[in-house]
Amino acid sequence: MAHARTVDAPLSAEGGTKSGGNPWLTLLAVCLGVIMVMLDGTVVGIANPVIGRQLGASLSDLQWVTSGYLLALAVFLITAGKLGDLFGHKRVFLIGVAGFALSSVGIGLSQQLADVFSFISPIGALIALRVLQGLFGALLQPAALALLRGAFPGEKLNQAMGAWGAIIGLSSAAGPIVGGLLVEKVSWESVFFINAPVGLVALIMGIVIIKENRAATLARIDWLGVVLLSGAMFALIWTIIKAPAWGWGDTKTLGFLAGFAVLIVLFIAWQSKARQPLVPLTLFRNPSISIGTVLMMMVAFAMFGAMFFLGFFFQGVHGLSPLNAGLRMLPMSAGMIVASPLAGMMIGKVGAKVTMAVGLVITAASMFLMSQLTIDASFFATGLPFLLLAFGLSPVFVGATEIIVGNAPVELSGVAGGVQQSAMQVGGALGTAILGAVMASVISDKFSGYLGPVAKAIPADKITLLEKAAAFGKAPDGLPAQIAPAVTNAVHNSFMDGMHVAFLISTGIALLTAVLALFVKAGRKSEGVQVHVG
Repeated sequence: MAHARTVDAPLSAEGGTKSGGNPWLTLLAVCLGVIMVMLDGTVVGIANPVIGRQLGASLSDLQWVTSGYLLALAVFLITAGKLGDLFGHKRVFLIGVAGFALSSVGIGLSQQLADVFSFISPIGALIALRVLQGLFGALLQPAALALLRGAFPGEKLNQAMGAWGAIIGLSSAAGPIVGGLLVEKVSWESVFFINAPVGLVALIMGIVIIKENRAATLARIDWLGVVLLSGAMFALIWTIIKAPAWGWGDTKTLGFLAGFAVLIVLFIAWQSKARQPLVPLTLFRNPSISIGTVLMMMVAFAMFGAMFFLGFFFQGVHGLSPLNAGLRMLPMSAGMIVASPLAGMMIGKVGAKVTMAVGLVITAASMFLMSQLTIDASFFATGLPFLLLAFGLSPVFVGATEIIVGNAPVELSGVAGGVQQSAMQVGGALGTAILGAVMASVISDKFSGYLGPVAKAIPADKITLLEKAAAFGKAPDGLPAQIAPAVTNAVHNSFMDGMHVAFLISTGIALLTAVLALFVKAGRKSEGVQVHVG
């Protein structure tokens, strides 16, 4: 039997979870740290095509630039949240900020590191450092949410989350412009170097402004739980990443899925017995937390899976410069500045259920419009769905975050933040892998047909290589003049077909998630109630 005990929440300021500092200054300080992560996430999409060309990276390599980061995040997030609950969220947050900034500088020096250490290629060094960056990002993000949970009372948390979303939206709005400008005028490395000054400011403000908070009732780490959960998450994400190459029916894929199933069953069984479990299972007795977790996973599947290819569409098919590609994405990022605080207000007035369901219907409309984009789509044709997407996703991210973190016991806010972020990363990895596989299949099916009679003049192995190039949306340079127009036409049209299918699938996922959102219940805040923690 589990050794259960309860505590009164909220805890006292001394060793407790209420920060004791000014909540709005705390919001500003933690946002500066997360802004660094948001900038990085935005500019990587802009920089990927240039990284691919300059480092000779394949599409698989570039997917690993994203997937390696997601893998590290997903495996470590919940454990990182627990570390914050145990050792203090401020401490863990500051370590995450410093490590993220330093690993970003290392990414910018990938070529120089490869020159020094000859056993690793530049793209290999970049991917390895992205994994390290993901580990530090895992420390940073749950701690940031937990610091907000500790700083704001329950009735004000939705306002804080709305303001949080607006600040994150502002950084996202700046990201494509700053990233595109740096890639085009300086270098792709500079988009990572920019994290150094941002990280330094975040570190200084965090030290000065944030007051430490931690769970006084927790005294140990559930190391067996850490091993079992980390192993399960690794098996799941690794399967998602590798299955498109292995095949979903391959014995390796099935073996890793079986490993995930065994480890997660063992983890759940152990959590019911551990004195201080890594993830108290009673956390999920609140239906809002459980449904909110599924909502985050599904919306991340739709968003990250489909959006992965937009950088290749703008720079490959559309032929835009990195800066102009960033400008095309501006309506979505800028729209979040308005949409996020508005979402917080609406959740406060009409509740999370209706607000999130409406947001997901708007998201579905946006995804459908993107499935209708043409090769020569105008700024308005791309800007309208991006703007809609901002007003669709903001209610979901604000609402689901408030539901998961806000309904969790205060002393488990780090774990709740880890659960929220893990759901997002797992969903994003699933979307990137599955929709990527779908897109590759569509390209393979359509490519030869678009080539027409020219296909007979190209060897089969060369067509396979051209199909792989089509996944970038850009025909290879140096093609013979007699086949170049036909190949370019086939690359662009097969890419568009694949992207259209990906966005249609995302449309369906968004509509299904809208139905699920109707089952959300407000739940109860944890202040002043008895909470089971072990």
